[in-house]
Amino acid sequence: MQIIDILMNKTAEKQALIDKIVEAIQDVKGEDIMIFDLSKIENSVAETFVICSGNSNTQVSALAGSVEKKVRNDLKDRPWHVEGTENSLWVLVDYVTVVVHIFQKETREYYDIEELWGDAAITKIESEY
Repeated sequence: MQIIDILMNKTAEKQALIDKIVEAIQDVKGEDIMIFDLSKIENSVAETFVICSGNSNTQVSALAGSVEKKVRNDLKDRPWHVEGTENSLWVLVDYVTVVVHIFQKETREYYDIEELWGDAAITKIESEY
């Protein structure tokens, strides 16, 4: 397999992961879904951030659970690290190249993570409902 084939396969795998994450978030009615492409930003912690909001700690927890379950069942992948499930104000699900940030609305507004990564190419996902 040539280098170009390997790179194309990795890109396709990452896109499949992003698509499954967004689908899982939409299944639990996550809001304000945004995808940040950080691949061209030097020293970024991941290639892609997927960010969304929930209305309560119960919904934030359900969103994180939905992401983990759908990715595990459909892509046979598990997160490298999960953080924030104790209080579910901000849950991070880390798949290394793709990191999912699930916030309660007030917490997202407070940290304003979108502003921190203003240099990224951003895709906003429209709600299905």
